[in-house]
Order: sequence, then structure tokens, then C-alpha cells
Amino acid sequence: MELPNLWFALIAVLWIGYFFLEGFDFGVGVLTRTLARDRTERRVLINTIGPVWDGNEVWLLTAAGATFAAFPDWYATLFSGFYLLMLTVLLSLIVRGVAFEYRAKRPGERWQRNWEHAIFWCSAIPAFLWGVIFANIVRGVPLDAAHEYTGNVFGLLNPYALLGGALTLVLFTFHGAVFTALKTVGDIRVRARRLATGLGLAALALAAGFLLWTQSQSGDSRTLVAMVVAAGALGAALAANARGREGWSFAWSGLAIVAAVAMLFLALFPEVMPSTGDPAGTLTIDNAASSPYTLKIMTWCAAIATPVVLLYQGWTYWVFRKRIGTQHIAPAAH
Repeated sequence: MELPNLWFALIAVLWIGYFFLEGFDFGVGVLTRTLARDRTERRVLINTIGPVWDGNEVWLLTAAGATFAAFPDWYATLFSGFYLLMLTVLLSLIVRGVAFEYRAKRPGERWQRNWEHAIFWCSAIPAFLWGVIFANIVRGVPLDAAHEYTGNVFGLLNPYALLGGALTLVLFTFHGAVFTALKTVGDIRVRARRLATGLGLAALALAAGFLLWTQSQSGDSRTLVAMVVAAGALGAALAANARGREGWSFAWSGLAIVAAVAMLFLALFPEVMPSTGDPAGTLTIDNAASSPYTLKIMTWCAAIATPVVLLYQGWTYWVFRKRIGTQHIAPAAH
């Protein structure tokens, strides 16, 4: 495999990993205001992702850094043309991280309530906007011959992109509900499983619309396979959830996310950002890639560092694998 193609595949893997992992902690953040009934239950939900949420964001940093190094023109066009959306995501992630750390620093009810609202909104907003962003990447945006975005932010809020945003928001929340059922005990576990059923059905309906639209717009036989896998995995996740098999349900919901994101990258290949304006503005793997020497050095670095990252992140999940419930929350903690 040629190095530009290899790095396109690696960047796809990084984004898939990010959405698989960050997807459920975005979902848990949304559930702090929709599933939790009181402050103690919100504390339980926050504790399920407390040890791992910041590690999950490493995948985003790595994906963005790899894009910058391997495909600088793609990075420049994406992060400038989608500047307001990207800035909103970045600010949300910053506030969300601060909210996790600062919520319990003071006992005041208003103080904690405000940070809890921040956790909810700063989980829901990125979960929605990532769908909008990636839908626009696949659909294409107006670019000139210099690969500069010539549209505006309202052009990014088209029906296809909004449907993509609705799908990622609901799918990530479903993924988070399944994760909550997997990580908790007691009444909150039962209610998480019940809520997951409704969320899963909504995600299935949205996925059918968005993925079929994507298939008709830019699909082929490879994307068709990915679409079938995504739909089948989502159905299997719902079936496993109905039987109380939370581990299998989480695995299947994760596979649905993996297959759906893989479908988007397969639909994109060999382009990295299609132009709906000047055809000369389309960015492809070849005309957006860095020099072969740069890609070669990056490949060696990735081969050394990636196993280490996977090992320590896997170890973190193993250490914090046990379930928790309201009985594990000390009175002073809330």
C-alpha cells in the first residue's frame, strides 16, 4: 500500500477510535440531565467516565495531528472552512473538561448545578456538530482552485448535514446509555437499559435515512457492506439490550459506530474533501499529502508509539472495570 493511502486509512482508524470511545462519554454527559434523577445519580454517571474521558480525547488530538502532518492541505482547508464549527467543538470540550474537574470543588448547590448544565450542553453540542462536520466532508463543500472554502457557516447547515448531526447525537447517547447499564448497578441500570431501547430505535431510524442518503449520493459496493454491518449491529445491540446482555449490547453499539464511520471514509476515498464548486478545488489523497519522506518518518513513529498508547489505555479500562451505584457515593461527594 502506498504511504498516502496508508495514512488515509490510519486517520480513518483514529477517527473511528475517537467516536467509539468519546461517543459513549458524550452520551453519558447527555444522560446526566435526561436519565439521572438527582445529584447522587449524576455523580454516579460522571464517575463511570471519570477515569477515562480525558484519555478518550487523546484520539482526537492524534487524529488532528496526523491530519496536519500527513495531509496539510486537507487540514488547512478543513480547519479554516469549518472554523466556527470547529471552534464551537473546541470550546465545548474545554468547558466540559473544566466542568468535570470543578464541579465538586465547592459544595454550593448553584455552583454544582451550573457545572452539571455545562457537562450536559458541552457533551450534546460536540456530539451533534461532529455529525454535521463529517457529513459536509463527505457531501462536499464549495472550494476554489486554491482549495479555499468559498461558502459560509449557513451553507454547512444543510439538510444532509443536520441529519448527520442528529444521528451522531442520538447514536452516541444510545451508546452512552448502554455503557451506563454496563457500568452501574441498581435502579439506574434498569432505567438506562429502558432508555436505551427508545434511543436505539430512534438511532436506527436516523441511521436508515442518513446512510441510505450517503449510499445513493456517493456509495459503492464497499460502502453498501459497511452500511449493512452498521444497521445489523445496531439491531443486534437493541436485541442484546432487551435481553439484559449489556456487554454484548455495548460491543454491538460500538460496532455500529465503527461501521458507520468507516462507511463515510469509504465513500470519501480517494478524495479527502470534494469540491461542489470548482472541480479543480477537490482535494484528493495524492494532491493533499505530505512528502514521501515525511510520511515515512511518521509511519515509523506511529509503529513505535501506537502499541504503547493502546496498552496503557486498555490497562486504564481494566483497572476501572467494576460497576458502581448510588451506594458507592459518599454523602459529602454531592
